Amino acid sequence: MKTIKSASVEQLQLVSGFETFRRMLLSEQYARHLERPLAYWALSTDRRLPLAFLGRTLRDLLDAPYSELAATPGIGQKKLRSFVKLLARVASTDPTALPGDLALAPENGQPPSRSASEAKGFDAALVSEVVWAQWRASVVEHDLSGELLGRLAPSLKNMTRVIWSMPLGAYTGKTLAEIRAMKTHGEKRVRAILEVFHGVHALVSQMGKQEHLVVCVAPRLIDSVETWTGQVLQRPGIPGDEEIAACFVHPLLEQIRRDASRQILHLAENRLGIHASPTSVRQAARALGLTRARIYQLLNEINDIMTVRWPLGRHRVYELHDKFQAELENADLGARLEQFHVAVELFYPSTRRAVSGHVRLAERTTAEAGAPAGNDDSGGEATVDSGWFAAS
Repeated sequence: MKTIKSASVEQLQLVSGFETFRRMLLSEQYARHLERPLAYWALSTDRRLPLAFLGRTLRDLLDAPYSELAATPGIGQKKLRSFVKLLARVASTDPTALPGDLALAPENGQPPSRSASEAKGFDAALVSEVVWAQWRASVVEHDLSGELLGRLAPSLKNMTRVIWSMPLGAYTGKTLAEIRAMKTHGEKRVRAILEVFHGVHALVSQMGKQEHLVVCVAPRLIDSVETWTGQVLQRPGIPGDEEIAACFVHPLLEQIRRDASRQILHLAENRLGIHASPTSVRQAARALGLTRARIYQLLNEINDIMTVRWPLGRHRVYELHDKFQAELENADLGARLEQFHVAVELFYPSTRRAVSGHVRLAERTTAEAGAPAGNDDSGGEATVDSGWFAAS
């Protein structure tokens, strides 16, 4: 008897909750919600979802009497309880926060409440179609669709290389369900994409828009180096070693620390002579227990990271390099710039490093370095390793 009474009370609570949210959501205030499917508010972490309802629009569900919904095959008491919770989530979503010009979520999409998009941290499990629509709307509104995922990612360590150069615009027209249905787009890749959009939205969502202004988003470390480079190009003379190290070498090295493995970071530090004298490829190979071919592969990865993080970096860095060369007056000054030249060749090598060790160094770099072509630590092979590095 007690069990029957308890079930009856819960049934009454479900009916009451449904009717309460029904009246609320059918008001004009929530008109923008009604044509979206219930799946728009479902989260990937939700349990016991009423699957039979997810593809139906909110209007369709609210127009049906509770008794009809309860009689739907596959819908029991627990599913009805989840259904009412979803209605509560719908009611808590600010109607004005829903983008009106983006695609609606298809069947089996996934979504949450407004609070998820305002959270300080990032949790892919809390991203719903509602929140995703807000994020992609921010990207479109501020004309950031052409930016590359890899350029704006918090770290490249957790992003597959295949999508480093993928523009944000490749995903602004897709729902979460459509992205997850794409070939090779598993949870890890989807999470990396969402994290980029989350960061952009958090930065620009409250900015508003001015027709005569544009928002430029860039990695913080890269922006500091680019600003410094522009300033140095506009003033006469050559900065001191300490300024070059603090404003150019160390910020770029810190970017590698954020984006690359510890092994690559150690290689970069050794090549730059951060903790000791700069090392050659042969010395680095011995220290890390790797072949020189593998060292070249790792050096190429450094260049790949810098290329996606700072696409205009090669032009700006060599522009700075040429300025310094034009202002050199004596050998002592040239020797003082050793770490700068090492950094230039490390982050933006004059030619692609050959894994086999047979790519010849560009004549310009060889001449400027003051070393004869092929005079490297590779056992007589002409490689791209610059004469600025110490030979073994």
